[in-house]
Amino acid sequence: MDKKKYAELFVKAGGRVEPGDTVVLAADVHNAPLARMIVESAYEAGAIDVLVRWSDSVCTKMWFDKADDSVIGAFPDWQIKLFEHYDAKKTVYLTLLSEDPDMLGDADPDRIRKWMNSRSKALKQHSTNLISNKFRWSIIAAPSPEWAVKVFPGESPEEAVEKLWNAIAEAARVNANDPVAEWERHNRNFKKRSKVLNEKKFKSLKYKNSLGTDFIVELPKGHIWLGGSEKDVNGITFNPNIPTEEIFTLPHRFGANGRVVSSMPLAYNGKLIENFELTFKDGEAVSFKAEKNQDILESILDNDPGSRRLGEIALVPADSPITRMGILFYETLFDENASCHLALGKAYPSCLDGTQGLSEEELEKLGVNNSLLHVDFMIGTDDLSIIGVSEDGTEFTVFKDGMFTF
Repeated sequence: MDKKKYAELFVKAGGRVEPGDTVVLAADVHNAPLARMIVESAYEAGAIDVLVRWSDSVCTKMWFDKADDSVIGAFPDWQIKLFEHYDAKKTVYLTLLSEDPDMLGDADPDRIRKWMNSRSKALKQHSTNLISNKFRWSIIAAPSPEWAVKVFPGESPEEAVEKLWNAIAEAARVNANDPVAEWERHNRNFKKRSKVLNEKKFKSLKYKNSLGTDFIVELPKGHIWLGGSEKDVNGITFNPNIPTEEIFTLPHRFGANGRVVSSMPLAYNGKLIENFELTFKDGEAVSFKAEKNQDILESILDNDPGSRRLGEIALVPADSPITRMGILFYETLFDENASCHLALGKAYPSCLDGTQGLSEEELEKLGVNNSLLHVDFMIGTDDLSIIGVSEDGTEFTVFKDGMFTF
């Protein structure tokens, strides 16, 4: 992996940093060398200021284990003010993920949930700004030894880290001679397929495969399929996720009916939920089961009124680079790009036409789901069929044998 090229790709194609921008970078201290390369690239692109918000996964684990209960559920005011300060500027938010998937595996799940909900409520406006693309933002990942050994068990930490770097490079298309140009080509392909889907204006999608998924999901009028690059409110193109292989939109919050069966484990807060299924009626998950960690799945569904409903449907072909690798990354940034997936919880208003400036209540009336959570889970298989149904009943095969038909 050429880490300097990776940093430059993050800055130029991910956040699309431009002269006059302020940059806020979130990074773990373990990846300080790469973070410094990103900072340097941001200044070279014309950033006027770069703030690095350092974290340390070991200290985070100690905090969850040892901090007083009174602080677990109280998101600090100074952090709220920090985001308010930078949200008011011409800011680009960059996140460098590098976590140990098992870090919080034995932490108290109630304390984790309490903190996550506290954070979500406190930063609600910031999150709304993000998902409505008020400013540019992007996420990439870098290995930690703990993460690498989890992905490649049996390898030494050094060998596992090298293998994970290579896998990330392939997934992120960093190995191309010109990664930025490669991402421009990749984005053009997204736009071609999104255009076809948007022109169809489907009323619903019908899913079926041999695992047992038999599911119909309704789409709200005015839904928009997105994929690859997006545009901020000023029309500047950026890539929120590197890598990405998905084309996605939002379902109607009352429109999911039928059974969906997981095709990959779901890594959530240090736990692995395996071989699970959900049954939906009028948009709500009314029953569920899992062979492993069913209690964690239940905690997701019971988090708030919107967490039993869907906020996203995403299409990923069975021949995506990440699928071909055959690796479980234990990180949604990668695993969601190996399979068609759904997401429980919050929907992205940017996937519905004419939602700029609408209140939560107005969005919900249009069918947009709201929740403190957004949890992706994979359902795609090599034999997945997806049929799009138009308002007049005309059917169009979107997926056959796990692949786009167009």
